[in-house]
Amino acid sequence: MDEARLYAALSLGLVGAAAATFLVLMRVSAPYGRHARGGWGPSIPARVGWLVMESPSCWLFVPVFLAGRHADELVPRILLGLWLLHYVYRTFVFPLRIRARGRGMPLVVMGLALAFQLVNSYLNARYVSHLGHYGAGWLGDPRCAAGFTLFLVGSAINHHSDGILLKLRASGDLGYRMPEGGLFRWVSCPNYLGELVEWTGWALATWSLAGLAFAAFTAANLVPRARDHHRWYRRTFPAYPATRKALVPFIW
Repeated sequence: MDEARLYAALSLGLVGAAAATFLVLMRVSAPYGRHARGGWGPSIPARVGWLVMESPSCWLFVPVFLAGRHADELVPRILLGLWLLHYVYRTFVFPLRIRARGRGMPLVVMGLALAFQLVNSYLNARYVSHLGHYGAGWLGDPRCAAGFTLFLVGSAINHHSDGILLKLRASGDLGYRMPEGGLFRWVSCPNYLGELVEWTGWALATWSLAGLAFAAFTAANLVPRARDHHRWYRRTFPAYPATRKALVPFIW
């Protein structure tokens, strides 16, 4: 099997895995964070789990990207910058900012996320720097412009919403409180909304099957988790705003 066929097979496999993941998570809440519970085997510290499972997005993506025949071209370099804008934060900064003392993550959760990120990082790095073709004219294509815009808007939403959540525990309190401000005025999980917007933008900017698979997998994980968070907030806080939606302002 040549590399292009392997790329297509793995990308389509991720789309299929996204569909299966969505169906499972609509029935069973992923057992970490506020939804942590027993019965899922051994756990590791949550901070370690985050760092390990997200790390291929840096240590694998970058060398695979640099090995590509288009790695020194402008558009692939911009795409590399966007990818690292998200994942340097998500891999190395976010785990250090969370209040994770005493919190665990099941090894099975970390292992599944790590396996996904290994495949996902390889596919996206290899496409944008080797299998794809982005001439200088791609910067003027509406798909590219829309993709870059969505990615940056989504990143801003994600970082701002994370900041609000982290400030709720700035005093060291490990309990949960009701978030307010920013897009939390309208939805329970604007941080997830930001990630969905980011990776939809990535799919447009790369115009690739790998980008589409990544966006689909992101939605498959975050849509059910946003629903679970929303229900948890409503159960936990009697004064939770009745007009606040789960993920999409005014809609759902």
